[in-house]
Amino acid sequence: MRLLSAAVTAMALTLGATSAMAAPIEIKFSHVVAENTPKGQMATKFAELVAERLAGKAEVKVFPSSQLFGDNKVLEAMLLGDVQMAAPALSKFQKYTDSLQLFDLPFLFKDMAAVERFQSGPVGQEMLTSLESKGLVGLGYLHNGMKQLSASNPIKVPADVSGKKFRIMTSDVLQAQFEAVDAVPLKKPFSEVFTLLQTKAIDGQENTWSNIFSKKFYEVQPYITESNHGVLDYMVVTSAEFWNGLDADLRSELKKALDESIAYGNSIAAQKDNEDKQAIIDSNRSEVIEISAEDRAKWVTAMKPVWKQFADAIGQNLIDAAEASNQ
Repeated sequence: MRLLSAAVTAMALTLGATSAMAAPIEIKFSHVVAENTPKGQMATKFAELVAERLAGKAEVKVFPSSQLFGDNKVLEAMLLGDVQMAAPALSKFQKYTDSLQLFDLPFLFKDMAAVERFQSGPVGQEMLTSLESKGLVGLGYLHNGMKQLSASNPIKVPADVSGKKFRIMTSDVLQAQFEAVDAVPLKKPFSEVFTLLQTKAIDGQENTWSNIFSKKFYEVQPYITESNHGVLDYMVVTSAEFWNGLDADLRSELKKALDESIAYGNSIAAQKDNEDKQAIIDSNRSEVIEISAEDRAKWVTAMKPVWKQFADAIGQNLIDAAEASNQ
């Protein structure tokens, strides 16, 4: 009887171990924006492709709108193994590398085509590896678009923002950018921006058309200036420990699905940039202000010294390569 009991126990343990081994690898994908944004739709697409192609091997669970972690905490959580993938704004990597501050420099890229040329080129691709010494792996760039300025007052020239409080991401470059025009930058989480604007705790913020629309910032900001002064892009990132610990074939399939999802998200970003801008105009809730070439030159003159201020930290060679992408 004891032998039978022992055999049953051993079989149960074996079946349990087999079942555990067969359980799909869970990939928690955390991000801070709404599901209908380019990033949100990219993450959803990735989850769908993994479910379709890797059922039983891997499962992606998406947590949008800071449900799991905000961008300021997600990289720490990733290194602890509490989340496996995220797509923070490039500004959020300042703590881990200086080079990615490049993307915060004002008026560096003239449009998203220039951004794409740089990121897909050899220098941009090499920058994906700049986090490896910190235990993070860059898997690709995700676009959102060029940034605009929204505010409680009309903005046309730099003097219009003097003394005004603007929410920024945690970025020393963005801080310097606003200080260069005598504005007051405040580093605040993305999830708090709407309330800060609604209660007039701040005067304005910078963001893409997609984020301004999806987060309804335009409903509490009477003016939006089409400045196109910077780029807001993301890096899809994972931890080196998690990524390198995967079976090579599974890792290859996940990367393939992710690349397709990023391409999908980037195509949506380009489309939504125009659609969301028009939706804001059609709402009649916020006036969109276009600035003249002459006024734009005033912004460039005021903000471009920030490039020199951060050249040593970022690398002049990277700034030169990025500027060359405008040609």
